[in-house]
Amino acid sequence: MTISFLLNGETVALRDVAPTRTLLDWLRETRGLTGTKEGCNEGDCGACTVIVTDDTGSRALNACILFLPQLQGRAVRTVEGISGPDGQLHPVQQAMIEHHGSQCGFCTPGFIAAMACAHLRGDTDHDRSLAGNLCRCTGYAPILRAARAAETAPVPDWMQTDRAALADPGFCLGEIPSGGPAGRGVDSPPRGQHPQSADELAEIYAANPDATLIAGATDVGLWVTKQLRDLDGPIFLGGCADLQEVAVTDSHIRIGAGVTVARLMQAIAPHHPSYAAMLRRYGSDQVRCAATLGGNIANGSPIGDNAPALIALGATLHLRRGEVRRSLPIGDFFLDYGKQDRAPGEFVEAVTIPRQPDRLRCYKISKRFDQDISALLGCFSITVEDGRVQAARIAFGGMAGIPKRAAHVEAALIGQPWEEASVLAAGDAWGRDFTPLSDMRASDAYRLATARNLLMRYLLEDQGAPVSVLEVRA
Repeated sequence: MTISFLLNGETVALRDVAPTRTLLDWLRETRGLTGTKEGCNEGDCGACTVIVTDDTGSRALNACILFLPQLQGRAVRTVEGISGPDGQLHPVQQAMIEHHGSQCGFCTPGFIAAMACAHLRGDTDHDRSLAGNLCRCTGYAPILRAARAAETAPVPDWMQTDRAALADPGFCLGEIPSGGPAGRGVDSPPRGQHPQSADELAEIYAANPDATLIAGATDVGLWVTKQLRDLDGPIFLGGCADLQEVAVTDSHIRIGAGVTVARLMQAIAPHHPSYAAMLRRYGSDQVRCAATLGGNIANGSPIGDNAPALIALGATLHLRRGEVRRSLPIGDFFLDYGKQDRAPGEFVEAVTIPRQPDRLRCYKISKRFDQDISALLGCFSITVEDGRVQAARIAFGGMAGIPKRAAHVEAALIGQPWEEASVLAAGDAWGRDFTPLSDMRASDAYRLATARNLLMRYLLEDQGAPVSVLEVRA
């Protein structure tokens, strides 16, 4: 596999790249750029943060779970490239010095990369943009003071060259063979392929159904770094621009499988702000800017955060194998733990959400507010007319082996007055819908009790009571 990209302003062309070689390992072992650190090696600590730029803009990503082929045609800037060509300090570097934002220094390069990326984008929500960077000794107060101090400083000229270079019509990084008809051929099992459209992906994947699809690699990356798995003929989806589209019509919202969680959060906010607020707690900025909606659905996790919201919204899942497309209610896709209704060579192409009045509320329960896996996640969409429940869609993650609707609870509510007594009367129905497990995140009793309480929270919020821990004050 041959790829080319910009690294700290210089063109890099690599031949015979192992498709699952991570950017972190290559930077440290091959290029000697050791400022980018290995901490957790799973995308949680941010010590390996780098800035990746393409025609959509710049974002902070975790180099430890970023495979080299994902960089084709993009620009990468490590901490070594954040200072100027003559050694000038970037404003965030100077601010970190002045505000004593570094102590042992191990995490500092990752913080600098995340801060410089936010500074480049004009992003001043530092609590969010730095939530994916872990510091164990300095404490966050001086780091946040440094980030705020650098807000008004101009973006250095050298930080703006990457996007300008990529946008220059006369600039060419070279093309990567797709592995399709113009590459190795669809009948030749490859080491790695780069389809440039959903049509090309369908052809390649149908011919190689045992291949591994890789979009953001926030899940698959851990198969390599933690489980030390060898992946069969990975197919990289970053070139399929038609899978990255969002279309809003009068009747529906169609979201391509390749849309990142960060972009989904922006796209869904005007329509269902509670869904967007829940996605704010999905991983970190580094993870949200890489992870895709299709990947989160296709891995079938019972604690995937998107599925309960989409089930509660009555979304339709669109699947494709070769030229054959089919659609099904997204809740029907999840059959059993680790089992989904997806044939070999079939992939998630898009999700369609029907346009509707916003009655959706999503409640994520986890031990940490930021960057934590849900103990349970409940999504509620209840329609009330003339004081009575006319329709209800309630879906949970973390309560069963699959994301699942609370059908008995819904039935107990429909037709009843929308009041506390009806919510309490539905209490026994929860045990008929769910038999949750006890694990390190929560006990079965806690999960059932919390699910009941979340329905009450939905009622109280619907009646105007303050229910968010971020809003209630003593």
